[in-house]
Formats: sequence, C-alpha cells, structure tokens
Amino acid sequence: MKMNKLCVFVVVIAMLLSIAGIATAGTLDEVRARGNVIAGVNGGVFGFSMPDEKGVWKGLDVDTARAIAAAVLGDANKIKYVALTAVQRLPALQSKEIDVLCRNTTQTLTRETVNGLNFCQVNFYDGQGFLIRKDLGIKSAKELRGATVCVLPGTTTEMNAADFFRKNSMKWKPVVIEQTPELSKAFFAGRCDCLTSDASQLAAHRSVAPNPDDYILLPEIISKEPLCPVVRHGDDQWYDIVNWVTMSLIQAEELGITSKNVDQMLDSKDPRIQRFLGTTPGLGKNLGLDDKCFYNVVKQVGDYGEIFERNVGPNTPLGLERGLNDLWTRGGLMYPAAFR
Repeated sequence: MKMNKLCVFVVVIAMLLSIAGIATAGTLDEVRARGNVIAGVNGGVFGFSMPDEKGVWKGLDVDTARAIAAAVLGDANKIKYVALTAVQRLPALQSKEIDVLCRNTTQTLTRETVNGLNFCQVNFYDGQGFLIRKDLGIKSAKELRGATVCVLPGTTTEMNAADFFRKNSMKWKPVVIEQTPELSKAFFAGRCDCLTSDASQLAAHRSVAPNPDDYILLPEIISKEPLCPVVRHGDDQWYDIVNWVTMSLIQAEELGITSKNVDQMLDSKDPRIQRFLGTTPGLGKNLGLDDKCFYNVVKQVGDYGEIFERNVGPNTPLGLERGLNDLWTRGGLMYPAAFR
C-alpha cells in the first residue's frame, strides 16, 4: 500500500515538473529554436502589409514585425509572413500558427478578454470612414440611406457600420466579402455604392484604384480604431517583448535616433540614449534579450517617423499626415512609457 502511494506521488511530481517545463518554454524560446518570427499580416493593404512586384513584403505593419525580429534574433529579415483574412487572424494566433499578429487589428474589450488576447502598444491610430465615387454627388455619410456597402466580415468595421446606420435610422445592404483584395475589386467594379473600412485602408484602396481622383472619402469618422500588434494571453515575457519593441520605435523618434545616425548616437553622453542603445547595460537583459536589441531595431528598421514616412506619409501614394500618429510632443498620441 505504501509503495502504491509512493508511486502515485512520484508520478504526480513528474507531471508537475513536466508542466512547469512546458510553461517555461515560451514563445521566445520557440522563436529562437526555430530561427524566425512568424507574423500574421494582412495580405493586401498598400502601405501597411503587401508584397511588392518582387514578392518583398512592405508596409508599416510589416516593419513593426521586422522590428520584433531585429530585437529578438538580431536580424530583421528572420521572419515569415502569413497572410490572414479578418476571419482567420484571431484563430491563427489562438492556435499558435503565428507568434504575433501585425495586421491592422483594433483593440477591443471582447478580444482582450473572451478571445484571450493581449494588445500591445498602438502602432497606428485610425478611425472608420466611407469611400464613394465622386459622381454619386454625396457629401455626407448621412446621405447613404439604402446604399449597398462593401465590408469585411468578422471585423469591428462591420459592427460599426451596423451601429451607424441603425443610429441614424437608415437602411443599408452590406456586401460581405472576406478577402481584402477582392473587397477592393468588388467596389471598383461597381458591386456596391460605398466601401467602409479604417480611413487608412480606404486611402490605400483609393491609391491603387484605376483612377484615384474618381473617389472621395466622406468627412465622417464613425469610430476609434487603435490598431496594435497582438499576442496570446499567458506568455508575459513575449507580451513584454512585443510591447516594448513597438514602443522603442516611438522612443527612438522622441530621442532623435534614426537609422542614419544611430551609430553616432552610441557616443552620446545622454544617459537616456545610453540606456536605450545598450551602452549602459540592463534594458535588453530585463526582457531576456541582448542589450543591443533596440540598437538593432533602429539600425535595421528605423524609428517610427522613418517607418511612417516611407510607407504611408505625405510623399507616398497614400499621402497621410501624421495627425494622431505624431509624437505627443507635437500634439499626437504617440507617447512611450519610460525606458528605465
């Protein structure tokens, strides 16, 4: 009898040790063992995440993912992109098909609780709008009574549109299309009167239209859309890494550190810059990374201002102004926490 109890005790202890081993083998260890970061992205939003004619992924969300790879593996190119629809994106993260979701995903209470996800630092503040053909002569979204509206399913966009039309006692007919590129094609082919999405995505759709000047964005912005990288619940270290790497892009801009001057900044006497770039050790180690992790991010990817300007800024086809996505010191909302 005593021997049986001892056997049970040994089995229980072995199971607990096994579980503990599984718990400590988090996403960071898996990424290092694999040698790349697997990032879920949108497959067809110009300026945010889209492969170019050579198959090279580019965009603001792509650069956010590249920054994570640079910090974790020392190489921004050690990354695999998985194109996901709005319907696929959350299940792909929940089932561990991807390590991080960098795909214009809005932070919501339900997603962060019921869906078991953690949203990191916002990398783009947006709001939902409406894109229409100029020849319709419509000046306001409140004139869209009875309109057919192209929209992605399983998104806050779909819910926000329903709320907007219900609030204004207007009927509408949603044309639901799952793939972002197909949604755009349907709108430009005249299958719907209006396309609704985040304003940045509407600008991206318009930029690749056959005749961009034939389309206008209506003035109404009907929602708040804080777009963030997303990770799973239950892995605090990986959340910390993705969160602080995203913030490091903003912090670098605030400190005036760019991909062009980062090597010169290594000689700075400013203690904030010394800590940030790892010449004073500690910050990287606190994340379980190399102390040069943020140096690698800026050197290989740039600061947030550089990323914004080359992907979606005024000199790109999207032509977006910084607005809410400017630094807090210039009236925007980009405000990093303390790197200490």
